[in-house]
Amino acid sequence: QVQLVESGGGLVQPGGSLRLSCAASGIIFSDYVMGWYRQAPGRQRELVARIDILDTRNYADSVKDRFSISRDNAKNTVYLQMNSLKPEDMAVYYCNAFWSIIRRDYWGQGTQVTVSS
Repeated sequence: QVQLVESGGGLVQPGGSLRLSCAASGIIFSDYVMGWYRQAPGRQRELVARIDILDTRNYADSVKDRFSISRDNAKNTVYLQMNSLKPEDMAVYYCNAFWSIIRRDYWGQGTQVTVSS
């Protein structure tokens, strides 16, 4: 059974930082492209950041230079360090695991990030 469990969300003031974690089980973690997506109320889910099996990273333009994605294959965990948070970053953040060979992906349950003073 595949599980992706996110943690680290919460309430933070504008300009603050949060670190999200996503612990995976039931997959060969190192084979998967790992990504963070977010969905704000009334908006479509969007890609925030992605890291592939070679540690190549991609970011949405809106978070470049503020967010950093990393992975620890030994811990089956992907992280999203979020700095200089803005109110527009407020959303539910979802972890995604994608295996390109068979184009299969899995989602976590999401963690809420609230940016407010």
